[in-house]
Amino acid sequence: MRYIHSQETLDIPEEVEVHIKSRLITVKGPRGELVKDLSHLSVCFSQPNKNTVSIELHHGSRKNVATLRTVKTIINNLIIGVTKGFKYKMRYVYAHFPINVNIEKNSETGLFDVEIRNFIGEKIVRRVTMLPGVTIETSKNVKDEVQLTGNSLENVSQSAADIQQICRVRNKDIRKFLDGLYVSERGNIEELA
Repeated sequence: MRYIHSQETLDIPEEVEVHIKSRLITVKGPRGELVKDLSHLSVCFSQPNKNTVSIELHHGSRKNVATLRTVKTIINNLIIGVTKGFKYKMRYVYAHFPINVNIEKNSETGLFDVEIRNFIGEKIVRRVTMLPGVTIETSKNVKDEVQLTGNSLENVSQSAADIQQICRVRNKDIRKFLDGLYVSERGNIEELA
């Protein structure tokens, strides 16, 4: 079945500017600027007035209509990113061998590198490079915790996932060995103090 016309609208806050040109979305706000390329999706964008964005689709199947809500959510996440920002908190979990985490900023690329040592007593040094726009720091008041912050939800959550994935336990019973770095809390920078 084809849907003749489907539409979603999104309200834009006062302090945010949204520019859409050939499905390249640029969102500017108090915390900075984010750019997202949605040229692979066949949706039409229009701005009926300054504070709303309209996303439309003509003659789409059910799967095509589902992309409307996805595009609306992506733009909304960009707006939240440039106004509030995103913060993920990760805790180290270990039973016997304490996990050592070192954070360094690469001077050439400007990205943060995370070094994980002594995971389950292994001599292997695990290294993860954070995605652009993501800053990571050890928590000042909580032991064994790191905080990832940034404007882009995709970059912050993917960096947290990379850290969690590199600490997967292999060749052991994962019900018994629960060691690793796990996301304990996530939210916005303004709300999670």
